[in-house]
Amino acid sequence: MPRLDTNRAAEMEVFVRVVSLGGFSAAAREFRLTPSGVSKLVSRLESRLGSRLVNRSTRKLQLTAEGEAFYQRATRILSDMEEAEREAAGGAAPRGHLRINTNIPVGMRLIVPLLPAFLEQNPDVTLDVVLTDTVVDLMQERADVAIRFGPLRDSRLVARKLGSTRMSVVASPAYLARRGTPSAPTELTAHRGIGWTFSRTLSGWPFRSGTGTVVITPPSVVRASDGEAARQLALGGAGIARLSRFHVGADLAAGHLVPLLEKFNPGDREDIHAVFLGRGGPLPARVRAFVDFLAERVQVDG
Repeated sequence: MPRLDTNRAAEMEVFVRVVSLGGFSAAAREFRLTPSGVSKLVSRLESRLGSRLVNRSTRKLQLTAEGEAFYQRATRILSDMEEAEREAAGGAAPRGHLRINTNIPVGMRLIVPLLPAFLEQNPDVTLDVVLTDTVVDLMQERADVAIRFGPLRDSRLVARKLGSTRMSVVASPAYLARRGTPSAPTELTAHRGIGWTFSRTLSGWPFRSGTGTVVITPPSVVRASDGEAARQLALGGAGIARLSRFHVGADLAAGHLVPLLEKFNPGDREDIHAVFLGRGGPLPARVRAFVDFLAERVQVDG
């Protein structure tokens, strides 16, 4: 006879929030419970499963291997339950809450300007929009769609290409007036570079050299956490940056930035994708509608 246990989903949701929020006290505040009450719920779950899910200490919470596996699966189950309830209540029309994650340049220049039209077309959808250059785990952050710039590595994700953009080395006229204009990639070692606070697939800047490519890493006088900060630093004359043409196209056209070493530009492009969790099941209507909307509307220059 099947077992009827109405507390299983509640235990699962409490456990997921304990992990995502980083502790029992934070989860307790969200559920309006006491920390000891949340701890008892997790202990009851562990007892029912016969496995320890978390190692508790006074300073931090650490998942066991079993806890990590259960957390990943539980996050997906809760998302599927939420979507099933929404679709059962309102059919297959796009509805419910959509969580979007995008890096700052793509978000500000490509995605955010389109959102009013999307909301107008889909009045039963509400949005959370998070702009960050940190590559988030969609499952852990419970994000529905992320906009990713550059190579994709996560095999769990489904991707739809929105476009691609060429890269260029740029600097402001004021910087070049002070420091001179490099005529060859090797001269960049004597200049002031604008780098990144996070690791990238390619650590330096590629340039054409004979029949191949050489990678130059100019010394960084300043490092930025996102592309928009790097653009502003370049506009202010702090140094030389390598940025996407869609991001700085208007600055180049206005003469606020100058392209450098273009005859050595290898012509490499970086793709822009919408990525989402979609393998092994139907795509939620709200996700499908948003990705289709972006594919039709996003225009990438350069």
